[in-house]
Amino acid sequence: MQQTVTPEILEVMEAVHYRPAVSVIIPFEPKMIPKEALGHSLKSASEKVERELKDNYPGEIGKLVMHKLENIFRRLNFNTHKKSVAIYVSPVFEKVLYLDISVEEKVIVNESFEIRDLVFSKKQLHKYLVLLLSANESKIYLGNTDSFVKIISNTAESVSGYMHDMPERVANFSDMHEKKEMLVDKFLHYIDNSLDTILKAYKLPLFVMGTDKILGHFKKFTKHGSAVVEYIHGNYEESTLPHLRNVLEPHLADWKKIREKELLNQMEEAAGRKKLATGIRDVWREAMNHKGRLLLVEKNYMYPAQSGSNADNIYAVVEPYNRFSYIKDAVDDVIERVLEDGGDVEFVDDAVLGDQHHIALIQYY
Repeated sequence: MQQTVTPEILEVMEAVHYRPAVSVIIPFEPKMIPKEALGHSLKSASEKVERELKDNYPGEIGKLVMHKLENIFRRLNFNTHKKSVAIYVSPVFEKVLYLDISVEEKVIVNESFEIRDLVFSKKQLHKYLVLLLSANESKIYLGNTDSFVKIISNTAESVSGYMHDMPERVANFSDMHEKKEMLVDKFLHYIDNSLDTILKAYKLPLFVMGTDKILGHFKKFTKHGSAVVEYIHGNYEESTLPHLRNVLEPHLADWKKIREKELLNQMEEAAGRKKLATGIRDVWREAMNHKGRLLLVEKNYMYPAQSGSNADNIYAVVEPYNRFSYIKDAVDDVIERVLEDGGDVEFVDDAVLGDQHHIALIQYY
Protein backbone atom coordinates (compact mmCIF):
# COMPACT_ATOMS: atom_id res chain seq x y z
CA MET A 1 0.00 0.00 0.00
CA GLN A 2 1.16 3.52 -0.76
CA GLN A 3 2.09 5.50 2.33
CA THR A 4 0.22 8.82 2.25
CA VAL A 5 1.79 10.23 5.40
CA THR A 6 5.26 11.77 5.28
CA PRO A 7 8.20 9.99 6.94
CA GLU A 8 8.50 12.88 9.40
CA ILE A 9 4.91 12.50 10.61
CA LEU A 10 5.30 8.71 10.65
CA GLU A 11 8.29 9.10 12.98
CA VAL A 12 6.14 11.10 15.41
CA MET A 13 3.31 8.57 15.16
CA GLU A 14 5.65 5.68 15.93
CA ALA A 15 7.35 7.41 18.87
CA VAL A 16 7.09 5.52 22.14
CA HIS A 17 4.16 6.83 24.19
CA TYR A 18 5.72 8.27 27.32
CA ARG A 19 4.11 10.91 29.48
CA PRO A 20 4.16 13.85 29.41
CA ALA A 21 3.97 14.35 25.63
CA VAL A 22 4.19 18.02 24.62
CA SER A 23 2.90 19.21 21.24
CA VAL A 24 3.56 22.81 20.18
CA ILE A 25 2.31 23.98 16.76
CA ILE A 26 2.84 27.70 16.14
CA PRO A 27 3.22 30.22 13.28
CA PHE A 28 6.93 30.64 12.53
CA GLU A 29 7.85 32.76 9.51
CA PRO A 30 11.21 34.47 10.25
CA LYS A 31 11.46 36.01 6.77
CA MET A 32 8.19 37.90 7.27
CA ILE A 33 7.86 38.40 11.04
CA PRO A 34 10.37 40.33 13.20
CA LYS A 35 12.52 38.14 15.43
CA GLU A 36 11.25 40.01 18.51
CA ALA A 37 7.64 39.08 17.68
CA LEU A 38 8.59 35.44 17.14
CA GLY A 39 10.48 35.47 20.42
CA HIS A 40 7.36 36.71 22.20
CA SER A 41 5.28 33.86 20.66
CA LEU A 42 7.85 31.28 21.72
CA LYS A 43 7.98 32.69 25.24
CA SER A 44 4.19 32.58 25.49
CA ALA A 45 4.12 28.94 24.30
CA SER A 46 6.89 28.05 26.74
CA GLU A 47 4.97 29.57 29.65
CA LYS A 48 1.82 27.62 28.73
CA VAL A 49 3.75 24.35 28.66
CA GLU A 50 5.47 25.14 31.94
CA ARG A 51 2.13 25.81 33.70
CA GLU A 52 0.67 22.55 32.41
CA LEU A 53 3.70 20.57 33.48
CA LYS A 54 3.76 22.08 36.97
CA ASP A 55 0.04 21.37 37.44
CA ASN A 56 -0.04 17.83 36.08
CA TYR A 57 3.54 16.51 36.04
CA PRO A 58 5.40 18.02 39.01
CA GLY A 59 8.84 16.77 39.83
CA GLU A 60 11.90 15.78 37.82
CA ILE A 61 10.05 14.35 34.80
CA GLY A 62 8.29 17.66 34.10
CA LYS A 63 11.54 19.60 34.56
CA LEU A 64 13.31 17.27 32.10
CA VAL A 65 10.71 17.84 29.38
CA MET A 66 10.71 21.60 29.98
CA HIS A 67 14.51 21.68 29.71
CA LYS A 68 14.39 19.79 26.40
CA LEU A 69 11.74 22.15 25.01
CA GLU A 70 13.74 25.26 25.97
CA ASN A 71 16.82 23.81 24.23
CA ILE A 72 14.75 23.22 21.08
CA PHE A 73 13.45 26.80 21.14
CA ARG A 74 17.05 28.08 21.35
CA ARG A 75 18.10 25.96 18.35
CA LEU A 76 15.22 26.88 16.03
CA ASN A 77 16.23 27.84 12.49
CA PHE A 78 15.53 31.54 12.01
CA ASN A 79 16.73 31.34 8.39
CA THR A 80 13.92 29.05 7.28
CA HIS A 81 11.49 30.11 4.54
CA LYS A 82 8.70 28.00 6.04
CA LYS A 83 5.51 29.38 7.60
CA SER A 84 5.14 27.40 10.83
CA VAL A 85 6.78 24.87 13.11
CA ALA A 86 5.56 21.77 14.96
CA ILE A 87 7.54 20.64 17.99
CA TYR A 88 7.07 17.30 19.75
CA VAL A 89 8.85 16.53 23.04
CA SER A 90 8.59 13.78 25.63
CA PRO A 91 11.10 12.35 28.13
CA VAL A 92 12.26 9.88 25.43
CA PHE A 93 11.58 11.67 22.13
CA GLU A 94 11.89 15.01 20.38
CA LYS A 95 11.12 16.17 16.84
CA VAL A 96 10.91 19.53 15.04
CA LEU A 97 8.97 19.87 11.77
CA TYR A 98 9.05 23.07 9.68
CA LEU A 99 5.79 23.38 7.72
CA ASP A 100 4.85 25.13 4.46
CA ILE A 101 1.38 26.09 5.62
CA SER A 102 -0.14 28.63 7.99
CA VAL A 103 -1.42 27.34 11.34
CA GLU A 104 -3.08 28.64 14.46
CA GLU A 105 -1.11 28.32 17.68
CA LYS A 106 -1.81 25.13 19.60
CA VAL A 107 -0.04 23.99 22.78
CA ILE A 108 -1.02 20.62 24.27
CA VAL A 109 0.43 18.55 27.12
CA ASN A 110 -1.06 15.07 27.11
CA GLU A 111 -0.40 11.35 27.19
CA SER A 112 0.49 11.19 23.49
CA PHE A 113 1.37 13.57 20.68
CA GLU A 114 -1.36 15.47 18.81
CA ILE A 115 -1.09 13.90 15.36
CA ARG A 116 -4.64 14.97 14.46
CA ASP A 117 -3.68 18.65 14.35
CA LEU A 118 -0.52 18.07 12.37
CA VAL A 119 -2.29 15.92 9.77
CA PHE A 120 -5.04 18.53 9.53
CA SER A 121 -2.55 21.35 9.05
CA LYS A 122 -0.49 19.47 6.46
CA LYS A 123 -3.44 18.85 4.12
CA GLN A 124 -3.72 22.29 2.56
CA LEU A 125 -2.50 21.76 -1.02
CA HIS A 126 -5.50 22.14 -3.33
CA LYS A 127 -5.46 19.34 -5.91
CA TYR A 128 -8.01 18.83 -8.65
CA LEU A 129 -8.57 17.43 -12.15
CA VAL A 130 -9.72 19.38 -15.20
CA LEU A 131 -11.20 17.69 -18.27
CA LEU A 132 -11.20 20.07 -21.26
CA LEU A 133 -13.62 19.02 -24.00
CA SER A 134 -14.37 20.28 -27.50
CA ALA A 135 -15.91 18.74 -30.60
CA ASN A 136 -12.38 18.13 -31.92
CA GLU A 137 -10.24 17.08 -28.97
CA SER A 138 -9.95 16.49 -25.23
CA LYS A 139 -7.25 17.15 -22.65
CA ILE A 140 -7.03 16.39 -18.96
CA TYR A 141 -4.92 18.29 -16.43
CA LEU A 142 -3.82 17.80 -12.86
CA GLY A 143 -3.88 21.10 -11.02
CA ASN A 144 -2.85 22.17 -7.55
CA THR A 145 -1.82 25.26 -5.62
CA ASP A 146 1.57 25.42 -7.35
CA SER A 147 1.26 23.79 -10.78
CA PHE A 148 -0.98 22.81 -13.69
CA VAL A 149 0.22 19.87 -15.77
CA LYS A 150 -1.23 17.74 -18.53
CA ILE A 151 -1.91 14.05 -17.86
CA ILE A 152 -0.89 11.73 -20.69
CA SER A 153 -3.68 9.29 -21.52
CA ASN A 154 -3.67 6.13 -23.66
CA THR A 155 -6.91 7.30 -25.26
CA ALA A 156 -6.70 9.31 -28.49
CA GLU A 157 -7.19 13.00 -27.72
CA SER A 158 -8.48 13.98 -31.17
CA VAL A 159 -11.84 13.05 -32.62
CA SER A 160 -10.07 12.06 -35.84
CA GLY A 161 -8.63 9.08 -34.01
CA TYR A 162 -12.08 7.46 -33.98
CA MET A 163 -13.00 7.87 -37.66
CA HIS A 164 -12.10 4.23 -38.34
CA ASP A 165 -14.60 3.06 -35.70
CA MET A 166 -17.58 4.50 -37.54
CA PRO A 167 -19.88 1.85 -39.12
CA GLU A 168 -19.56 1.48 -42.89
CA ARG A 169 -23.19 2.54 -43.37
CA VAL A 170 -22.50 5.82 -41.69
CA ALA A 171 -19.60 6.62 -44.00
CA ASN A 172 -22.06 7.11 -46.84
CA PHE A 173 -24.51 9.37 -45.00
CA SER A 174 -25.41 12.43 -46.99
CA ASP A 175 -26.36 14.09 -43.76
CA MET A 176 -22.86 15.08 -42.59
CA HIS A 177 -24.30 16.80 -39.55
CA GLU A 178 -25.76 13.53 -38.28
CA LYS A 179 -22.50 11.77 -39.00
CA LYS A 180 -20.56 14.35 -37.01
CA GLU A 181 -22.96 14.06 -34.08
CA MET A 182 -22.48 10.30 -33.97
CA LEU A 183 -18.71 10.68 -34.23
CA VAL A 184 -18.60 13.19 -31.35
CA ASP A 185 -20.72 10.89 -29.17
CA LYS A 186 -18.40 7.97 -29.87
CA PHE A 187 -15.38 10.16 -29.14
CA LEU A 188 -16.86 11.31 -25.82
CA HIS A 189 -17.79 7.74 -24.94
CA TYR A 190 -14.13 6.71 -25.26
CA ILE A 191 -13.03 9.72 -23.23
CA ASP A 192 -15.49 8.83 -20.48
CA ASN A 193 -14.16 5.27 -20.39
CA SER A 194 -10.60 6.60 -20.02
CA LEU A 195 -11.73 8.44 -16.88
CA ASP A 196 -12.11 5.06 -15.15
CA THR A 197 -8.34 4.71 -14.84
CA ILE A 198 -7.64 8.38 -14.15
CA LEU A 199 -10.23 8.75 -11.38
CA LYS A 200 -9.02 5.55 -9.78
CA ALA A 201 -5.46 6.88 -9.73
CA TYR A 202 -6.44 10.40 -8.64
CA LYS A 203 -9.25 10.57 -6.09
CA LEU A 204 -9.73 14.30 -6.67
CA PRO A 205 -12.46 16.82 -7.54
CA LEU A 206 -13.14 16.92 -11.29
CA PHE A 207 -14.04 20.02 -13.29
CA VAL A 208 -15.30 19.58 -16.87
CA MET A 209 -14.93 22.52 -19.28
CA GLY A 210 -16.52 22.93 -22.71
CA THR A 211 -19.25 24.54 -24.78
CA ASP A 212 -22.92 24.11 -23.83
CA LYS A 213 -23.38 21.66 -26.71
CA ILE A 214 -20.39 19.43 -25.95
CA LEU A 215 -21.18 19.34 -22.23
CA GLY A 216 -24.77 18.39 -23.08
CA HIS A 217 -23.48 15.44 -25.09
CA PHE A 218 -21.09 14.42 -22.30
CA LYS A 219 -23.73 14.56 -19.58
CA LYS A 220 -26.04 12.25 -21.55
CA PHE A 221 -23.94 9.14 -21.08
CA THR A 222 -21.09 9.77 -18.64
CA LYS A 223 -20.69 7.17 -15.89
CA HIS A 224 -18.74 9.65 -13.78
CA GLY A 225 -21.29 12.35 -13.12
CA SER A 226 -20.90 11.90 -9.35
CA ALA A 227 -17.18 12.76 -9.63
CA VAL A 228 -17.83 16.09 -11.34
CA VAL A 229 -17.99 18.95 -8.86
CA GLU A 230 -18.75 21.56 -11.53
CA TYR A 231 -19.29 22.02 -15.28
CA ILE A 232 -17.71 25.22 -16.62
CA HIS A 233 -19.34 26.41 -19.84
CA GLY A 234 -17.35 28.14 -22.60
CA ASN A 235 -15.12 27.59 -25.61
CA TYR A 236 -11.64 26.92 -24.24
CA GLU A 237 -10.23 24.91 -27.16
CA GLU A 238 -7.53 27.50 -27.95
CA SER A 239 -6.94 28.66 -24.36
CA THR A 240 -3.44 28.81 -22.94
CA LEU A 241 -2.66 27.22 -19.56
CA PRO A 242 -2.47 30.63 -17.80
CA HIS A 243 -5.89 31.52 -19.23
CA LEU A 244 -7.37 28.21 -18.05
CA ARG A 245 -6.01 28.82 -14.55
CA ASN A 246 -7.57 32.31 -14.54
CA VAL A 247 -10.93 30.89 -15.62
CA LEU A 248 -10.78 28.25 -12.87
CA GLU A 249 -9.70 30.63 -10.12
CA PRO A 250 -13.18 31.87 -9.06
CA HIS A 251 -14.49 28.30 -9.17
CA LEU A 252 -11.72 27.23 -6.76
CA ALA A 253 -12.32 30.11 -4.33
CA ASP A 254 -14.49 28.13 -1.92
CA TRP A 255 -12.22 25.11 -1.84
CA LYS A 256 -13.76 23.69 1.31
CA LYS A 257 -17.14 23.23 -0.40
CA ILE A 258 -15.51 21.75 -3.49
CA ARG A 259 -13.56 19.18 -1.51
CA GLU A 260 -16.52 18.42 0.72
CA LYS A 261 -18.76 17.68 -2.28
CA GLU A 262 -16.13 15.42 -3.83
CA LEU A 263 -15.67 13.51 -0.56
CA LEU A 264 -19.42 13.00 -0.19
CA ASN A 265 -19.46 11.68 -3.77
CA GLN A 266 -16.76 9.15 -2.84
CA MET A 267 -18.70 8.16 0.26
CA GLU A 268 -21.89 7.63 -1.78
CA GLU A 269 -20.02 5.42 -4.25
CA ALA A 270 -18.49 3.36 -1.43
CA ALA A 271 -21.91 2.90 0.17
CA GLY A 272 -23.22 1.56 -3.14
CA ARG A 273 -20.38 -0.98 -3.15
CA LYS A 274 -21.04 -1.96 0.50
CA LYS A 275 -17.61 -0.59 1.43
CA LEU A 276 -18.60 2.19 3.81
CA ALA A 277 -18.50 1.99 7.60
CA THR A 278 -20.18 4.71 9.67
CA GLY A 279 -20.23 5.47 13.37
CA ILE A 280 -17.17 5.09 15.58
CA ARG A 281 -17.75 1.46 16.60
CA ASP A 282 -18.06 0.16 13.02
CA VAL A 283 -15.27 2.45 11.81
CA TRP A 284 -13.03 1.21 14.64
CA ARG A 285 -13.68 -2.44 13.75
CA GLU A 286 -12.86 -2.02 10.05
CA ALA A 287 -9.84 0.19 10.73
CA MET A 288 -8.37 -2.30 13.21
CA ASN A 289 -8.74 -4.94 10.50
CA HIS A 290 -6.59 -2.81 8.15
CA LYS A 291 -9.42 -2.01 5.72
CA GLY A 292 -9.27 1.79 5.87
CA ARG A 293 -8.58 3.60 2.59
CA LEU A 294 -10.08 6.99 3.45
CA LEU A 295 -11.28 8.20 6.84
CA LEU A 296 -13.72 11.12 6.92
CA VAL A 297 -14.15 12.75 10.32
CA GLU A 298 -15.62 15.96 11.65
CA LYS A 299 -12.67 18.02 12.86
CA ASN A 300 -13.87 18.46 16.44
CA TYR A 301 -15.26 14.96 16.94
CA MET A 302 -13.74 13.00 19.83
CA TYR A 303 -14.84 9.74 21.45
CA PRO A 304 -13.51 8.55 24.83
CA ALA A 305 -13.97 4.79 24.83
CA GLN A 306 -13.52 1.53 26.69
CA SER A 307 -11.89 -1.48 25.04
CA GLY A 308 -14.13 -4.48 24.50
CA SER A 309 -13.40 -8.17 24.92
CA ASN A 310 -11.23 -8.12 21.78
CA ALA A 311 -9.31 -5.47 19.83
CA ASP A 312 -12.14 -5.07 17.29
CA ASN A 313 -14.65 -3.72 19.78
CA ILE A 314 -14.98 -0.51 21.77
CA TYR A 315 -17.77 0.95 23.87
CA ALA A 316 -18.72 4.33 25.24
CA VAL A 317 -17.09 5.09 28.58
CA VAL A 318 -19.31 4.45 31.58
CA GLU A 319 -18.30 5.66 35.03
CA PRO A 320 -16.53 4.22 36.87
CA TYR A 321 -14.33 3.06 33.99
CA ASN A 322 -11.46 0.60 33.97
CA ARG A 323 -8.29 2.68 33.58
CA PHE A 324 -6.45 -0.26 32.02
CA SER A 325 -8.86 -0.46 29.08
CA TYR A 326 -9.64 3.26 28.84
CA ILE A 327 -9.04 4.96 25.46
CA LYS A 328 -8.74 8.75 25.77
CA ASP A 329 -9.88 9.37 22.16
CA ALA A 330 -10.73 6.47 19.87
CA VAL A 331 -10.86 8.84 16.89
CA ASP A 332 -7.16 9.67 17.22
CA ASP A 333 -6.35 5.95 17.42
CA VAL A 334 -8.35 5.32 14.24
CA ILE A 335 -6.55 8.19 12.49
CA GLU A 336 -3.16 6.70 13.34
CA ARG A 337 -4.18 3.19 12.28
CA VAL A 338 -5.54 4.34 8.91
CA LEU A 339 -2.37 6.33 8.19
CA GLU A 340 -0.12 3.46 9.26
CA ASP A 341 -2.00 1.16 6.86
CA GLY A 342 -1.36 3.52 3.93
CA GLY A 343 -4.79 5.14 3.96
CA ASP A 344 -5.67 8.83 4.09
CA VAL A 345 -7.60 11.12 6.42
CA GLU A 346 -9.85 14.05 5.53
CA PHE A 347 -11.37 16.46 8.06
CA VAL A 348 -14.72 18.12 7.41
CA ASP A 349 -16.73 20.72 9.27
CA ASP A 350 -18.91 19.74 12.19
CA ALA A 351 -22.40 18.44 11.24
CA VAL A 352 -21.35 17.49 7.68
CA LEU A 353 -21.38 13.81 8.70
CA GLY A 354 -24.44 13.97 10.93
CA ASP A 355 -26.14 11.07 9.15
CA GLN A 356 -22.95 9.03 9.54
CA HIS A 357 -22.63 9.80 13.28
CA HIS A 358 -19.68 12.18 12.72
CA ILE A 359 -17.26 9.66 11.21
CA ALA A 360 -17.09 7.38 8.16
CA LEU A 361 -14.53 5.00 6.69
CA ILE A 362 -14.24 4.15 3.00
CA GLN A 363 -12.69 0.71 2.72
CA TYR A 364 -10.36 -0.66 0.06
CA TYR A 365 -12.13 -2.13 -2.96
